[in-house]
Amino acid sequence: MRLVVFSICKDEAATIARVIEGIPPEIAGISEVQVLVVSDGSTDETAEIARRSGATVIEGRVQRRLAFRFQQAVNEALAMGADIAVNIDGDLQFDPAEIPQLVAPIVAGAADFVAADRFASSLSGQKRRPENMPLSKYWGNRLGARVVSTLSGGSFNDVTCGFRAYNRTALLALNINTKHTYTQESFQLLTEAGLDVETLPVEVTYYPGRESRVVTSIWTFTATSAVNILRAYRDFAPLRFFFMLGLLAVLPGFAASAFVGGHWLVTGRTSPYTSLGLVGVYIFSLGLLLWVVGLLADMQVRTTRNQEKILRMLKDVTYSTEAEFIDVRTSEDD
Repeated sequence: MRLVVFSICKDEAATIARVIEGIPPEIAGISEVQVLVVSDGSTDETAEIARRSGATVIEGRVQRRLAFRFQQAVNEALAMGADIAVNIDGDLQFDPAEIPQLVAPIVAGAADFVAADRFASSLSGQKRRPENMPLSKYWGNRLGARVVSTLSGGSFNDVTCGFRAYNRTALLALNINTKHTYTQESFQLLTEAGLDVETLPVEVTYYPGRESRVVTSIWTFTATSAVNILRAYRDFAPLRFFFMLGLLAVLPGFAASAFVGGHWLVTGRTSPYTSLGLVGVYIFSLGLLLWVVGLLADMQVRTTRNQEKILRMLKDVTYSTEAEFIDVRTSEDD
């Protein structure tokens, strides 16, 4: 099996060499280990240091954000002929020496996707908040994990960690549509595709005073996560999403209309509540309309799933051809 370890970096010149050097060259069940570094508009020597350390480098001159670079890295890993790919941050937040444990379930055929879990101790397995992790970020992650677990029918503690392993089937299933981050959406895509998901407790280091290259503001992170959660409900459970949204309009609309209707039955007139009755009917009608939209969106889900299957098959053919070409070219060079 060929393993491609990729890292998406933004100005990680101080640590990227140690990350690459820390990747075990020999892993049980793996015949070849390759390293890919994707620089997202780095202004330091990240790309050059990664090349000198033996990595294949995609040097993005302009910052395109994490989700774009992740899909780019996934596509490149497939083109390199990866049977398994591991994504790891370039800041030494995670220990590359733990990569063999992360890929072991995939090598054994027990999982298609293995995600690191920062919120469970690797020694005891008990839930915990990592040292130096901001409390607001911790609870934001816990909320996101609860929503994704509900949508996917699983039970996950951590759905935003950037330390993950994928087999080829999982790589082909990844089709990220968000612009900022891929972490929550990829969980839902892979569970929706019926793939086997496992989580693995790992140790993580939050360096005091170090600012995240990805999360530049905790408020921006919270707002982005909230939007992603709402989009997740909308895209993966549209009937539930629009039913709940419609219910927020139907209940007060019905209550207002019923109140004015009761007043009319007793007094024979709607005044002085006529305006309230009109607003109630409008809001109630809006709720019913949202329920109709939910039914239509739920019907569209089947089409979307078929499109995802077609895309996976096309990618399978495309990247199988590219990998064979690379193998042939390499053997000719030798």
